[in-house]
Amino acid sequence: MGKVWFVGAGPGAADLITVRGSRLLGDAGAVLYAGSLVSRAALQWASPGCDIADSKGMDLGEITGWLMDRAQRHETVVRLQTGDPALYGALAEMAGPLDRAGIPVGIVPGVSSAMASAAAAGETLTLPEITQTVILTRIEGRTPMPERESLDALAHHHCSLCIFLSIAHIDAVIDALRRAGWPNSAPMVVVEKATWPGEERVLRGTLSDIAEQCRAAGIDRQAMILASPALGARARTDIEMSRLYAPEFGHGFRRAERPPET
Repeated sequence: MGKVWFVGAGPGAADLITVRGSRLLGDAGAVLYAGSLVSRAALQWASPGCDIADSKGMDLGEITGWLMDRAQRHETVVRLQTGDPALYGALAEMAGPLDRAGIPVGIVPGVSSAMASAAAAGETLTLPEITQTVILTRIEGRTPMPERESLDALAHHHCSLCIFLSIAHIDAVIDALRRAGWPNSAPMVVVEKATWPGEERVLRGTLSDIAEQCRAAGIDRQAMILASPALGARARTDIEMSRLYAPEFGHGFRRAERPPET
């Protein structure tokens, strides 16, 4: 009996897969990749002669059936998913049948599009005395949201929001933020296809104009919405600096400097 590994391919660029993930692709006898979201360039790590299939036309039963079948034939089988398998990747639905069949399962984390989008935009999602909390969420689509997790409710925290799978409903996102008290001047960033070579686009705006920018650019899929009071921090001079590197802040690796005597 082989082992099935759920591997995060990262957000788009092939070289953002982890070293562990690329090694497992090289060891795998069979790879099932999510072709609607994972670039074929990620398959460069697979060995010659590897049994490779695209799951974009498969339903859940076909996916788990394929993985079970290949686990009977190969020592290592990889299910290659976009971003990180723990986020919006149907991990539990796919791994559960394998568990019940007694097939060992392993998980390799990947770079999330939330982090990749912040990096593409050159932004930080936490800032001293501004926000120290990041919420990863989405709005309701085909998958309903628990009532307690409406965007209105989460946005009331006025922290950093990474809003997945919602760009087609950008107007509903804006309305929810407004109902939560975000001003029209609140900075917003939208990143389409973060890290995808030649396809990445970054839009910067405010609550008042980001939706129209998205429509003008034709961005309506595979995009991350970032809303945060920390956006634009690199250009600001009125923010508190982190105490971690302050001269008077000591820790196990650096002795604190004494303030000058007066």
